[in-house]
Amino acid sequence: MSKEPKKAGLKKGLTSYGDPGFSLFLRKAFIKAMGYSDDALTRPIVGITNTYSDYNPCHGNVPQLIEAAKRGVMLAGAMPMVFPTISIAESFSFPTSMYLRNLMAMDTEEMIRAQPMDSVIVIGGCDKTLPAQIMAAVSADLPTVVIPVGPMVVGHHKGEVLGACTDCRRMWGKYRAGEIDDAEIEAVNGRLAPSVGTCMVMGTASTMACITETLGLSLPMSATIPAPHSERVRCAEASGKVAAEMAITGGPRPSELVTPAALKNAQVVLQAIGGSTNGLIHLTAIANRTPHKVDLAAFDQLSRDVPVLIDLKPSGAHYMEHFHHAGGVPKLMKQLGDLLDLNAKTIEGKTLRDVVAGAEEVPGQDAIRSRNDPITPEGAMAVLHGNLAPRGAIINHSAATPKLLQHTGRAIVFESVEDMTLRIDDPKLDVNADDVLVLRNAGPKGAPGMPEAGYLPIPQKLLRSGVKDMVRISDARMSGTAFGTIVLHITPESAVGGPLALVKTGDTIKLDVKNRKIDLMVDAAELKKRQAALAERTTPEWAKRGYAHLFNETITQADEGCDFDFMRRDGK
Repeated sequence: MSKEPKKAGLKKGLTSYGDPGFSLFLRKAFIKAMGYSDDALTRPIVGITNTYSDYNPCHGNVPQLIEAAKRGVMLAGAMPMVFPTISIAESFSFPTSMYLRNLMAMDTEEMIRAQPMDSVIVIGGCDKTLPAQIMAAVSADLPTVVIPVGPMVVGHHKGEVLGACTDCRRMWGKYRAGEIDDAEIEAVNGRLAPSVGTCMVMGTASTMACITETLGLSLPMSATIPAPHSERVRCAEASGKVAAEMAITGGPRPSELVTPAALKNAQVVLQAIGGSTNGLIHLTAIANRTPHKVDLAAFDQLSRDVPVLIDLKPSGAHYMEHFHHAGGVPKLMKQLGDLLDLNAKTIEGKTLRDVVAGAEEVPGQDAIRSRNDPITPEGAMAVLHGNLAPRGAIINHSAATPKLLQHTGRAIVFESVEDMTLRIDDPKLDVNADDVLVLRNAGPKGAPGMPEAGYLPIPQKLLRSGVKDMVRISDARMSGTAFGTIVLHITPESAVGGPLALVKTGDTIKLDVKNRKIDLMVDAAELKKRQAALAERTTPEWAKRGYAHLFNETITQADEGCDFDFMRRDGK
């Protein structure tokens, strides 16, 4: 018996009316209302996501990228169809963008499934959009091309180069310390983000763009081209051509690209770029949509084997446009050499070996270091364990103060983000530079949405005495743009009864990054007593209905990627 030919173009995923012939007839009748010809409607279809929003300045160039991608699709003989998904902007999302990442992933996946398309282009950038889109693409497993929106160009202030948002934090710290006045901080505010695009430092957006390119899901150099540059538009056109070819040939699919080798490559690059700690959560969530996993022990071993080679804020001195002009991710991968599996495939059908062979040589560039001249000899991130973090915690030690990486201090505990906000600058707060600031109830369920509150501010009275860094620990996240000796993602979180819930002000905490340890120096019997005294968790008021209820009931912990438990490959 001959197999039924595979449905393509408008014939895919017909609406159920009980008569497939009528379903196609009706679909064509209504789409012709848009003015399409029969010739156009017989072509393979490339869906193109539209993530533009007035609330999302990071995606301000998306309309231009859509037009370029459509041009590329049509030049290659396919039919582009643009469709909207929700748009998430980091600084405009309440309570956090992470709270909405899984909603965007569900939206994108279901729209890919619901509408006829033979391949799809996803356009994203701002921190949680690229991971949400890749999670969706991996689950839908339709041939996918990713177009990152690209980083901003740098700003300037009084002869100094500025970049959002590492310098946002640095300049705000100077303002809080009384080193600059109201007029100057207002001037800085207008210069930190001089163009559309994502943060031009190695924040989460840049981190995920580099990971996406390493996974082979986007074109070479796509991670680093500045958002306003014409090269970014040409990249979108080229991406459209590739997506059209994939629509015609049927591949490669994400399942063919996101392999164990590709995931390991992504982890190597995450370490080498001084990447955002958020990148590990997102990569874990992406892996959990496949048959493969991210192993924290193996990731930590990479931190000992892979040096940081990108001289970029917050771990170094440069910005994304300098990384781009130095040769971008292809040049970095060439420097990493045998630390990568260069046989991994890309959307173009090439291997990373082919990409590396085409890497540009830029005489005199110093943004991409060689392995014998690294920024730091170890990778960006270390995984810590101990009685305070039985399932792990993360520290970006490439952006930390070296002398604080082995430290023992007295805990100063804040019960919540609100508590910290109210008390951190209180002159009566009993705190000194050797103490360890502890924030709890800021994890996936506790906050909710695991806010980027891990960058606890230095108490103002210490700032004004010259203190620039302290050990800070929490079950929250931290922006990749931030810096300091900060332990994050303590798992399990305090809101589900994790050990962080047991810490009291005055307890001693020992951090030992060299030996990958984070411990509360309180005996087991006392901890057991404190555990028994914890109040039983009930459904909080904010989670009584709607998406909030779904989030609270199904969100996983940081070591599992903070995805919904039923969205992983094998379901709940």
